[in-house]
Amino acid sequence: MRLLGAGSGTLVGPDGNSCRTSWIFKGLGKSARGFSIEVMSSTMVAPCTYTPLNLLKEGTVVNVCGVVKFFKPPYLSKGTDYCSVVTIVDQTNVKLTCVLFSRNYEALPIIYKVGDIVCFRGLKIQIYKNELQGISNYGFASLTFDGALGSPVKLRSSNKNVNFTSQDHNMVEALRAWASTHVPASSTLLQLSDAQPMQYYDLTCQLLGKAEVDGVSFLLKVWDGTRTKFPSWRVCIQDLAFEGDLSHILRLQNLVIDIVVYDNHVQVAKSLKIGSFLRIYSLHIKLQPVNSESTTSLLRLEFHLHGGTSYGRGIRVLPEGNSDVNKLKEALACVDLAASQTSDDTYQSENEDNCSLPSSCGSDLVSLYEVERCQQLCATVLTEHRYLENTPLCAILKQGAPRQYRIRAKLRSYKPRRLFQCVKLVCPKCHLLQEVPSDENVDKILQVAATKAPESKLQGTSLYDSEIWTTEGQGGRQVVIHFVKNDGILPLSSECLILIEGGRLCEISKLSSMFHSVIPVRSGPEDLELLDLAAPFLIRGKVCHYGCKQCSKLKPIQNLSTIPNKRLWIPSSVAEVLGIVPLQYVFVMTFTFDDGTGVLEAYLKDSEKFFQIPASEILTDDDLQRNLERIMNVICPSGIKIDAYPWLECLLKSYNVRSGMEHRICYQISDTMVVEDII
Repeated sequence: MRLLGAGSGTLVGPDGNSCRTSWIFKGLGKSARGFSIEVMSSTMVAPCTYTPLNLLKEGTVVNVCGVVKFFKPPYLSKGTDYCSVVTIVDQTNVKLTCVLFSRNYEALPIIYKVGDIVCFRGLKIQIYKNELQGISNYGFASLTFDGALGSPVKLRSSNKNVNFTSQDHNMVEALRAWASTHVPASSTLLQLSDAQPMQYYDLTCQLLGKAEVDGVSFLLKVWDGTRTKFPSWRVCIQDLAFEGDLSHILRLQNLVIDIVVYDNHVQVAKSLKIGSFLRIYSLHIKLQPVNSESTTSLLRLEFHLHGGTSYGRGIRVLPEGNSDVNKLKEALACVDLAASQTSDDTYQSENEDNCSLPSSCGSDLVSLYEVERCQQLCATVLTEHRYLENTPLCAILKQGAPRQYRIRAKLRSYKPRRLFQCVKLVCPKCHLLQEVPSDENVDKILQVAATKAPESKLQGTSLYDSEIWTTEGQGGRQVVIHFVKNDGILPLSSECLILIEGGRLCEISKLSSMFHSVIPVRSGPEDLELLDLAAPFLIRGKVCHYGCKQCSKLKPIQNLSTIPNKRLWIPSSVAEVLGIVPLQYVFVMTFTFDDGTGVLEAYLKDSEKFFQIPASEILTDDDLQRNLERIMNVICPSGIKIDAYPWLECLLKSYNVRSGMEHRICYQISDTMVVEDII
C-alpha cells in the first residue's frame, strides 16, 4: 500500500474520514500507475463528508458543495496552468471564492452558468485579504451539476474515477431546492431579440462562421433564432480567410450577428468548430450611429468580447444534450425565415444592412470598426528588429542580462505623471543626466555676467560688427550686440547670428525671435567668452542649447569663423568649433508594463523617436504639450479598466546595474514609436 499512498491523493474530511480520488503523481511509472488506479477504484465506495461553508477554518483541506454565484471560465494563467475562479454559496448563506489551477483545461469545474451546483473535493482553505479562500490542492477533484430544479442529476467531471454516491445526489437536490427560493436566476442570460445597448450579457448561440481579423481580434458569426431590435454592425469579410457556409449565412441574413473577440479570447475562438453551441460570457453590446449618404441616423448594434477575464468574460462550448442546447435547437428549428426578414417600423431598412455581404463592404462600417479597434490594435510599432518573436514578461523576468526582447503589453502606469517633468538633458559622451535649467537660474547667471563691463577692444572685429545700448532705469547697464558677418558682409536678420553681452533673459528672448540664433557671451582678457555652461551656449528660437560641463573644453569665440555655412548656424556645428559637447533633450519616463503574465518596469530615454515629438521643443510649445498629453491618454487612459487599454509593442533591452554590493537588472525601451494615427 505504500505505492498507493505515494501515488494517490487522500482527502480528509473534518471527521477524519478519508475520500480517495484518482489523482496520480506524474512521476509514477506506467505499471505503477495502472496498479494505483486498479487499487484505488476499489476504495472509492466510501462517501465524502462535506463541510458547511460557515464551518471552514484556515489551513484545512475539506470537501465543500455549493451553488455557483460567480465564475470565470478556465483561462490560461500567468504560468503554464489554466485557472478558474468560482464563488459559491450554500444554505448557511456564506460565500466562498475558490481559485483553482490545473494543467488540464477540462480538469477544472465544467460550469455553464450561474446557478450550477459544484462539489469540490480536496479544497485547501487559506486566508487572502482577511477572508477565507479555497484553492485547489493535490488530489483536488470537482463535480458539477445543473442547478435547475427537476432536471436530471447528471454529473459533469473529466475524472472518470471519481465516485458519485447517493449522499452526493441528496446534497445536490437539497441545494437545488434551497437555491430555487434563495438564489436568483442569472439576469445576464439573453436572447438577441432582448439585447439592449450599453449592457453586458451572456449569450447562448450557435457558431455559423469565423475568421481571423488580425493578430489580436477574431470574428464569430452566430445566431440564436431571434432578431435584434436594430440592425447589427458587420465586419467586412471580403479580404478575410472565412470559414463557414456563407450561402447559409446569407439566407439567414438579419438573424446572424457578428461578434469580434479580442486578445486572450482569440486562441479559444480559433479552436471553435463550426456548428458548435456556445455560451459567450460578458458580451458587450453597444449602439452606434453610422453616417450614410442616404441616412444620417443609422443605428447599429455592436457586439464585442473584450480582452481579459474581468466579470467572468470568456467563451465555453456547450455539449450535446445540455438542456440549454436542446432548447436552442428547438428554437432554431422553428424559425420562420420569411417572417424574420420582413421589414416593419421597428427595423430599419434592410437595404442599408446589405453592407455585410462580401460584394458590398461599406466604408462607413469599416471606419466604425477601425474606431472601435483603435483601443485594441497596437498603439506602437517597432522601427527595427521586427523579426523577433514576442516574449512574455514572466519569461523576461527570469532571464539574465544583457538581452533584447520584443514584447506586447499594456501600459499599466507611468512616471512622472506631470509630463513637463519628463524632459531632461543627457550628455551623449558621459551619459550624465540632469534637469533642464529653470528660467530663474539662467537669468541669475546672465545677471551676474551683466555686472562686468564690456571691453571696447573686443568690439568691431573681422568676425562681427558691434553696437552698444544703455538700458534705462537699471543703473545704466550696457548691452553689446555683436552681429556675426558672413564673408565680411552682414546677413539678413533671419540669417544672422548675434553675440550678446550684458543681456538679461527677457531681452535675449526678444532678440532670439528676431535673429537666427543668439549666443550669450562676456568679455574675456583676449576674446569674447562663453558664460558658465549652466547657461545656454546657443539660443535658437525658443530652444536653449546646453553643453556638458564635464566633457566640454571651451575654445575661442573666433573659431566661429571656421564654420563653412554661416547661414545655417547648426547647433552641433557651433558646439564643435567652440569645444562644447552638446547635451541632448530627452524624454525620461518609467513605464510599468502588464501583459497578463507579469508586470515589468522599463525605462524610456528618447529624444523624439518614440513620441515623434522633439523633446527640445516640448517645454516651449503649448500645442506639443497638449499633443503629448493626448498620446499618453490614449496609451494609458484613465477611468477605465486595463482590459480596455490598447496594446503596445515595444523592443526592450535588459542591462545590469551594480551599486556597491547591490545588483539588479533594468530594462530600457528602444527602436519603438507611437503609431502615426495616434499622433
